[in-house]
Amino acid sequence: MQAFRFVGDGSDKFWRVEASGDAFAVNWGKTGTTGRYLLKEFSDAQECAEEAAKLVASKTKGGYQPFPQFDADAQLYMDDPEVGVHRLTSHPRFRAHFTQDLYFDCTDEDAPFGSDEGDDVLSTMQTVLRKDKAFDFAAFPATLVGKYWGMTYYSVADLSTEAVEQLVASDGPAATQSVMVTYAAGFAQIKITGRIDPALQAAALSSLHSMDLVTGQPSETRAQMIADLQSFRAQ
Repeated sequence: MQAFRFVGDGSDKFWRVEASGDAFAVNWGKTGTTGRYLLKEFSDAQECAEEAAKLVASKTKGGYQPFPQFDADAQLYMDDPEVGVHRLTSHPRFRAHFTQDLYFDCTDEDAPFGSDEGDDVLSTMQTVLRKDKAFDFAAFPATLVGKYWGMTYYSVADLSTEAVEQLVASDGPAATQSVMVTYAAGFAQIKITGRIDPALQAAALSSLHSMDLVTGQPSETRAQMIADLQSFRAQ
């Protein structure tokens, strides 16, 4: 990852690029902001490295200077909407801990962001975070379902197995949606910030365990997600 900064002509802005294999991500904007993200993929790693080098040369020629003080850990990571979920637009802590491909899979219904609910959780959280500096991650699942979608949200965090089974029997679709939104929100917070609210982590784990009751069958994907989320510790 290389970061640069331009100060002059009444502006103060940053630009950085990070390459890995055959892709690179560019992040730029006003210094101190999240900025915008663009991801580009190439035919091979050599072409990717060459194109990234050209961009760096262009920026330095235009007056950008190396920016060693740039705090990549404190940055919010947002996906390129044209590409979707990708390792390079995920927080370094997320990439380091959640190494399985399932965390970047947009088709597996069991994966955090593979369902319609999971995808909506991630995209909405990214959008709202840009505007709301007092974002409440723990309350987000209920806010998303109740306020944004106008539907019923059920919290399963404190429910017994019998209570979850009764809830599924009485309102299965809403129960399933609430569970999927809750665990997706936990992974989304880590993907964007590299951290997770303890209350949201607990709720997400409860939801993952409850999903076996909701679907009526266990899942190897969910078992992996439970183990990985349980062992995640934000520094």
